Amino acid sequence: MKQKVMAFCIMFLLATTILSACSGSNSNTNGENNTNTSPAPASGADNVTPAGQLPITKEKTTIRVMVPANGIVEDFATNEFTKYLEEQTNIHIEWDIVPSTSSAEKLNLVLSSGEDLPDVIMGFGVSNTQQMIFGSQGIFLPLNDLIDKYGFETTKMFEAMPVVKDTITAPDGNIYALPHTNECYHCTLPRRMWIYEPWLEKLNLSMPTTTDEYYNVLKAFKENDPNGNGIADEIAMSGSPTGFYSSIDSFIMNAFIYNPGGDRIYLDHNKVVVPFDKPEWREGLRFLNKLYKEKLLDPQSLTQDENQLKQLGEHPDYAILGATAGMHMGVFSEFYGASNRWMEYKTIPPLKGPNGVQIAPYEAYHLVGVGAYLITKSSKNPEAAFRLADYLYNQEVTLRSIIGRPGTEWVKAEEGELGINGKQAIWKQIADWGQVQNFNWGQTGPSLRTNDLRLGEVANKDKPLEIIMYEEAKNKYEPYMQKLENVLPPMFFTNDQAIEIADFSKTINDFVNEMVARFVIGDADLDKEWDSYLNNLKKMQLDKYLSIYQDVYDSKYKK
Repeated sequence: MKQKVMAFCIMFLLATTILSACSGSNSNTNGENNTNTSPAPASGADNVTPAGQLPITKEKTTIRVMVPANGIVEDFATNEFTKYLEEQTNIHIEWDIVPSTSSAEKLNLVLSSGEDLPDVIMGFGVSNTQQMIFGSQGIFLPLNDLIDKYGFETTKMFEAMPVVKDTITAPDGNIYALPHTNECYHCTLPRRMWIYEPWLEKLNLSMPTTTDEYYNVLKAFKENDPNGNGIADEIAMSGSPTGFYSSIDSFIMNAFIYNPGGDRIYLDHNKVVVPFDKPEWREGLRFLNKLYKEKLLDPQSLTQDENQLKQLGEHPDYAILGATAGMHMGVFSEFYGASNRWMEYKTIPPLKGPNGVQIAPYEAYHLVGVGAYLITKSSKNPEAAFRLADYLYNQEVTLRSIIGRPGTEWVKAEEGELGINGKQAIWKQIADWGQVQNFNWGQTGPSLRTNDLRLGEVANKDKPLEIIMYEEAKNKYEPYMQKLENVLPPMFFTNDQAIEIADFSKTINDFVNEMVARFVIGDADLDKEWDSYLNNLKKMQLDKYLSIYQDVYDSKYKK
């Protein structure tokens, strides 16, 4: 049964108390009223300094922040970054820590009841739909006026990256939440195929560039004993439906038709479409079926989890895995592991299919983590709360928030030190990152990591992961990057639309994934049962599913 969001009707009783001293017998022999004439504490807009100035508040101000627990943050209250913020801003944070395992339930409970609201909700990734629902009901404050008046760092972010403002603006024109912005360059081109380079070299094979060449390479891997153990144990190609971009269609299908992944929805001349009801999708499945029939595609690819895939990549004695899709090498091997095998896998550039299709899907909106920071109607100091978030977008503050203390976890780069992108570096990491600690917020809350900042880290040849990821994406995938005009931006659904979308999405995508597996292994015939497959999609109301997306897209983006 579909749930309906309750309407919130809360009456506020405003009371003003006038304090005056009582005249009477006292030590004041003149008989005057002993009235307290000291100024009242500053509050609201009167208590904050102009945009960009520190401290943020003239008088010590407390803001209650609800946040999910972070596994690598020891204690937000005693955290050194928290202390630094208080020293700089004059704002004390009263923390309401929610167990991460029940954070979604707690968020829903607080929002649905409208009671015991904190000043700020941070780090929950509040969805666009929740922003729409509770923003329109007044639970979340619109931030537009605060941005205009106090958005010193926020405005600079919008000017440098207009996509951020566009992404977080609801169809009603309001901005209800600030994002964490992480312009991870290689993350925008995540659908990659990795191949074991030593096998190419041993068999005197070139890096494949077409689907035909890829087929021939896999056939050579399977038949010519490239690991040299005299046993036909090589797995030419594998994958996992649950791994990080490691499903069998994630990379391969982009040689036949644009396959953006996820719910596989994209734009074609401003029309919302999917690839899996088109003839080109069938041809891609036919190619995968060919690999499966000739035992070049591992049957486990359709059922194994990411841990089982990693066991193939990290065979204890010798390599047995030839190629697999994945965001990075850690999907199927161990970064800096004992075998060091992760370093021996290289990416295959997007393959050219039989009709000349050659696409690297582009996740243009990956950089915007929506719903990172929201100010509620209960905030007594929304100006201070907003200015605190705005300050978090400062470059040094971001480094302190994400990495740690200058001089201890990172330092400014020296003249001549080069970054990951080969340009003059900005900063240098001098301590390991990722362990439980108490000096940063572990990527909780707003921050601004631009490409310049991320790629401006001094390149560390002893730990080359980020260098490799940048170079593989830059040299092999960016030349084939899908156009932005084909990428569906984040959507703001109403509650009813969100419920319908969730129902349709599960039904349709479960069916598509099932049929991908059946068509690939030959349990369903691509020629005899394709029309039946399309008819089932119609019965599942694929057209209505897409029409909801189309309506929402048109309401905001169609000019």
